[in-house]
Amino acid sequence: MDTQLKRGLLDICVLAAIKDGESYGYKIIKDIKPYISLSESTLYTILKRLELAKMLTVKTAEHDGRLRKYYKITAEGLDRIEEFKEEWMEILSIYRFVTKEGKNDAQG
Repeated sequence: MDTQLKRGLLDICVLAAIKDGESYGYKIIKDIKPYISLSESTLYTILKRLELAKMLTVKTAEHDGRLRKYYKITAEGLDRIEEFKEEWMEILSIYRFVTKEGKNDAQG
């Protein structure tokens, strides 16, 4: 898969994992796991990128004697999910075009 496309899809998956409420790294990985495999190092790179893009905010709080970072989606992050939904319809259309069989096959 194209690296840029995969990167964009992973960003959307992380945003979708936190769209219903704040979350933390381990829980995000656990929530995404049924759909896609994501390492901790990849996740934290994505979270930093999304934070810099103002698509999520971060707060640190103590949990069981340790500091934990909690991530919350912003309006920009929610907007990005909506943009993705619109873009996805175009991607599906391209997929249908590429995978069609029998119609308009090149005759040679």
